[in-house]
Amino acid sequence: LARAERPAGEYRERAQRSRDGILRDSAERLRLREEREEAIAKSLGDRSFRRQVQASELKMQSHLDRVRWNLLTDVEQRLRERMERFMGDEPSYHRALNAFLAHAAKQIEADELTAEINAQDHRKLAPRWDEISAEVAPGKTLRLAPEPIDCLGGVRVTSADGRIRVDHSFEGRLERLRDRIQQAILEKLLPGGLDTGNLFGG
Repeated sequence: LARAERPAGEYRERAQRSRDGILRDSAERLRLREEREEAIAKSLGDRSFRRQVQASELKMQSHLDRVRWNLLTDVEQRLRERMERFMGDEPSYHRALNAFLAHAAKQIEADELTAEINAQDHRKLAPRWDEISAEVAPGKTLRLAPEPIDCLGGVRVTSADGRIRVDHSFEGRLERLRDRIQQAILEKLLPGGLDTGNLFGG
């Protein structure tokens, strides 16, 4: 009986070890499967979150673009109104025109120049143009174009051959300042930076 018990005990121990090994393998496989499922779920969650963030960024950027455009339009309208009020002060406005003419005459390296102004200024300045020309462009011939141009105010000066132009009209100066106006608006909208990503960053 004792001899029979010894192999039986060995078989029981071996079976127990096999059982424990199977349970450990099963637990490890279950753990790995759970980790893979968690990683997949996390990846899908991160992807969904990134999509939501990107959608929010695009929506915010579209909103900022609309606000910037409205602000730019409002600024331009206010500048136009200020220009109209400035033109109502004829002595100051005419001094500014003379300064624009003198600057253009100095910048353009040509002896014969043509100045273009709007219809209202044309009626007022044409009768005394020779006097104005002699004052702002001494030593040069500065003619007044016979036909007025369509602009709110200011002046556009061109060389006789048409190759060089200095645009001091309201519209020309506004176009040159447009980038600076937009930059100022953006700085007011996003004082922390122009990258909308920082709105959603940590």
